[in-house]
Amino acid sequence: MNARTISNTTNFTLANGMDTRPVSTEPYISPAFFEMEREKVFRKAWLSMGRIEQLPEPGSYIVREVEVCKASVLITRDSNDQVRSFYNVCSHRGNTLVLAEGGKQTKFTCRYHGWTYRNDGGLVAVPDEVNFFNLDKKKCALTEIATDIWEGWIFINFASPPEVSLETFLGQLGRDYRGIPYENADHSVKFESNLNANWKVIADAFAESYHVPMIHPQTIGTTFASKDNPFARPVAVQTWGPHRSFTTFANPNYVPPEQAHVERLAYSNVVAGNVISAAPLENMEKFLKHPAINRTKSKDWAADATWIFPNFHLDVSPGGFWTHHFWPTSYNSTRWVAEYFIPVPKDADTRLQQEHYVARNADVLLEDIGNTERTQKGLESRAKSVMPLQDGEALIRHSLYQIQKWVDAKSVTEALL
Repeated sequence: MNARTISNTTNFTLANGMDTRPVSTEPYISPAFFEMEREKVFRKAWLSMGRIEQLPEPGSYIVREVEVCKASVLITRDSNDQVRSFYNVCSHRGNTLVLAEGGKQTKFTCRYHGWTYRNDGGLVAVPDEVNFFNLDKKKCALTEIATDIWEGWIFINFASPPEVSLETFLGQLGRDYRGIPYENADHSVKFESNLNANWKVIADAFAESYHVPMIHPQTIGTTFASKDNPFARPVAVQTWGPHRSFTTFANPNYVPPEQAHVERLAYSNVVAGNVISAAPLENMEKFLKHPAINRTKSKDWAADATWIFPNFHLDVSPGGFWTHHFWPTSYNSTRWVAEYFIPVPKDADTRLQQEHYVARNADVLLEDIGNTERTQKGLESRAKSVMPLQDGEALIRHSLYQIQKWVDAKSVTEALL
């Protein structure tokens, strides 16, 4: 899984070992293909659940829904400071054990019959235990899910046991991204929506910038494009086995227009990396100097959009980082979650800049996801059986190629070759 970094003077598609033929629309509209994705991709790949800062101390827990695997996942930090994951299912009759999204507890009690578990999964109390038949509480612990942590990111794997380690799964990307200082990882703004579109339709919307001039003319159309780059062609494209990334272009000559009074005010006293930054440039020097960030060190850099297979986007810009998770709920519906990590504002200037940042991103995100359901409807009409992709859409092509590879492979090891 060797990495490839390509400058914008190169054909990204060919340079990354892909052909240029139109791609099939079937993976976006086929219930049968979705079932293969469920079994061959989501039940075997390592899946991102969140960050370690969301479990700040022993006793902390979070619950994550993974609808594509028909599972609710309870993730805890136990008394030994170990992060562990379990199916959020009582061992007695299968009831959901924890209903809250997160908090701090050392024990969890099922609301159906009162079975109680420690946060390390062990069953410790059963009401009227003597009336059971040779009940062995040790065999009735919560069912554990393989868990590992990479650079503060929590991953799980539903295979028992996983076919490959998280380190092997991430490969060269995992090594390249070591040591990135994720500033403000304990404070975020979250956007979430349930959409009537295949998960790949939504992920694709955040995997190319070709759409920027048309979809975002009033929001970021002039920041991600310019007279010299009117179609917002990417600066660079990179692939690592099943994972991929592209560097978006920033208009170096952009200044807020005269009528953008709030934008001008928001950035007048804050030195930010660009107008879509989550934070001032203070304390960002180490972050920006990391070799994996803006790998080509282009002066026209706006952001790196990195897609960790299968459904996790980890994006970075001069102002910090944000994420997207695309959780399939059916072949044509998705729960999408975007989370922007920003510092706690220390003064009014920074607070105004952040409020403007969040408002701008809300508009941009609505423009992006508002188009996805129309796309799904068009694809399901079967008016077209293929899509012609341009070079700036190389990540979409790579995604489809890798998903098909996993569906066809006899093992994860084979899929990673």
